[in-house]
Amino acid sequence: MLRQKAKQLKRKHLHLQQKGASNSTLMSVALTLSELAQLVDGDIVRGELSVSYGGIASLDEAAADDISFLGNEKYHSQFLETKAGVVIVPKGLDSGPDGVALIATENPSFAFGSAVKHFTAAHTRQFEPGVHPKAIVDESVVLDESKVRIHAGAVVMAGSQIGEGSEIGPNVVVGEEVVIGRDCHLHANVSIRERCILGDRVIVQPGAVIGSDGFGYETVAGRHEKIDQIGIVALEDDVEIGANTTIDRARFGRTVIGEGTKVDNLVQIAHNVQVGKHNFLVSQSGIAGSSKTGDYVILAAQAGIAGHLKVGDHAMLAGRCGVAVDLEGGKKYGGIPAQPLLTHQRQQAAIRKLPELLKRVKKLEKDQ
Repeated sequence: MLRQKAKQLKRKHLHLQQKGASNSTLMSVALTLSELAQLVDGDIVRGELSVSYGGIASLDEAAADDISFLGNEKYHSQFLETKAGVVIVPKGLDSGPDGVALIATENPSFAFGSAVKHFTAAHTRQFEPGVHPKAIVDESVVLDESKVRIHAGAVVMAGSQIGEGSEIGPNVVVGEEVVIGRDCHLHANVSIRERCILGDRVIVQPGAVIGSDGFGYETVAGRHEKIDQIGIVALEDDVEIGANTTIDRARFGRTVIGEGTKVDNLVQIAHNVQVGKHNFLVSQSGIAGSSKTGDYVILAAQAGIAGHLKVGDHAMLAGRCGVAVDLEGGKKYGGIPAQPLLTHQRQQAAIRKLPELLKRVKKLEKDQ
């Protein structure tokens, strides 16, 4: 009942939004089955080409005028019961609930994303260049005010550079001599410390800190003496950094996040780490100082890599995996310490049998 009520309120809100839009906008939002197939580069399995669909929703919440998708077999039961008008499905699936149109694609989740972009384009906030009067921008900063946007409360310090199309959110702090490329977006409360470098199309989510001091100390005469951290952080093109993630500057040289890498929320990357291209670093994972990952490496949630190690290209570390030695690329790993995933899974299965095995051993000892 609560879900149904929430759904009604959601539809009412959408209706009120559309009511205020122009007729031309409304006409451009709805998609016929034929137009949708073209948009997502899919094949129509069944359905009427001229029928229009005006919304997007999950399988369990969709109505007859909504578009949904099946991107994971875990949701196949929801697919069989869905009330959606059309579902984007994997290629090879040619049957579904009665009355539901089907479009087959290689990647339903990605295809659905194209539909989402279509429906949200009319309501997406447009880039409006300009420097807010309550922003503090040093006079030495290199930027074109007609081609960047800087929000209220932002501080951009001396000697920095901001590329065309970039947006600096509220209360962001950009330190001295920072270089920010084109079409970057720094969301609210981000801190970019001195001399760090961001490539083009970099996204940094709220609260992230780029270039804080590395955790470096030497114990001398019973006291922890801080080691100066004089390096920087370099984020290459198309990197995205999640909320409240921290990336430490190098002791000297650079901490590098490679092109296209996506870093989730609450990730810790230490000084002098070299992350390869197109990595996925999932929430609460961490990499200790001076370690390196190859290209297309995946660290699942809470995975950790100790310092001064190498992880090869296309390696995948399962959740809570702990890396204590160099790992070969192209393999899946799990456990603490990290080992081939299949070996780890077999060990976990054996551990679950231990209570029964102990009972059997005690019985055998008693019977002797």
